[in-house]
Amino acid sequence: MVEPEWIPFVPLSRDWTVNPCLLDRDSGLTHPEQTLGKGRSQVNYIAPVTGRTGRAEGTRNAPARRELPLDRILVGDCIAEMARLPDKCVDMIFADPPYNLQLGGDLMRPEGGKVDACDDDWDKFDSLAVYDDFTREWLEQARRILKDDGTIWVIGSYHNIYRVGSLLQDADFWILNDIVWRKANPMPNFRGTRFTNAHETLLWCAKDEKARYTFNYRAMKALNDDLQMRSDWVLPICSGGERVKDEFGEKAHPTQKPEALLYRILLACTKPGDVVLDPFFGTGTTGAVARRLGRKWIGIEREKAYVKVATQRIESTLPLDESAMETVPDKRSQPRVAFGLLVESGMVPAGSFLTDSKRRWKAHVRADGSLSCETHAGSIHKVGAALQGAPSCNGWTFWHVEKNGVLLPIDTLRAAHLSGL
Repeated sequence: MVEPEWIPFVPLSRDWTVNPCLLDRDSGLTHPEQTLGKGRSQVNYIAPVTGRTGRAEGTRNAPARRELPLDRILVGDCIAEMARLPDKCVDMIFADPPYNLQLGGDLMRPEGGKVDACDDDWDKFDSLAVYDDFTREWLEQARRILKDDGTIWVIGSYHNIYRVGSLLQDADFWILNDIVWRKANPMPNFRGTRFTNAHETLLWCAKDEKARYTFNYRAMKALNDDLQMRSDWVLPICSGGERVKDEFGEKAHPTQKPEALLYRILLACTKPGDVVLDPFFGTGTTGAVARRLGRKWIGIEREKAYVKVATQRIESTLPLDESAMETVPDKRSQPRVAFGLLVESGMVPAGSFLTDSKRRWKAHVRADGSLSCETHAGSIHKVGAALQGAPSCNGWTFWHVEKNGVLLPIDTLRAAHLSGL
């Protein structure tokens, strides 16, 4: 084997994210001991091969695509591992990237104890520009592997979420909501110099404005005692028995997310069997909840200590019984039922009458499924709107039938019809 001839290389463009390094003159690969800077792992790139003109003629090495590695943790750099996945292969991405907390020195409690804060090397970057370049790269790969009707969730704190949000929009993602996770039991501000940092922000995005993404609205409403789920979520931080410990009994990860948070996200935006990818897998919260809810998952993690505890955690997670995973079906996913079908089936016979809940109007049901009332005729929606002088009306909830002296909205008859299909 011929020993490579290493030559100096200094990148001339921001498109090249390697630091000044040594290159093999023939292959163009970076030296295997080259470090890419704080917060980055070692990844080999094809360097520009310059001709006599001095212009770059090479391109970054195109990695070989792999089969979809379902229910597996890929050990390595998130950008490199995502680059090996097929195009448009995952239904949802949950990303909890490094926050770049920029902590300076130890943080002490009032009684003198040290706060076990996040000061790991993977959360450190040389500058905000380096962090932005890193974010652009992983978002580029995330967009490529996300299905056209898929969504991405990114969580962060004030240290990074505004930069990430701007870069999401630069990458042509369409922000659907920003969710505020308000921590029920936040860590106090021990120095007393700022407000207690009691929340984190999640950005939920589709690939574009017209994407037909999944949102299980009725399941979220049922989870919230039949009220619309708001964009401010009060959930406790991960603590107690849920906190994953290492072999020494210490917490395995400084920023482990609570399972309740991932449970709500996956229940809201995925269906059983969907593929969920987490490029910053940590201790495997996403994988554990995905397995519990009957979703497929892919995790990417470069820290082997986290991979070990995540594997053990997921293996010990039991999936829910299939019947327990059933949720209230979203009306948009149900077969469309026209009022005329109820007339045809005899559930609302032609010649019968409908009334509103206050018995102000009495509408005659005609053979073709239309209504007539006073001087108005047409669909259940059109007649209801005209009688109220309103621009629109949901006729399914406005009109009622009388059964044994009790008024029932005709929507209950529609539900009964659907249950019989």
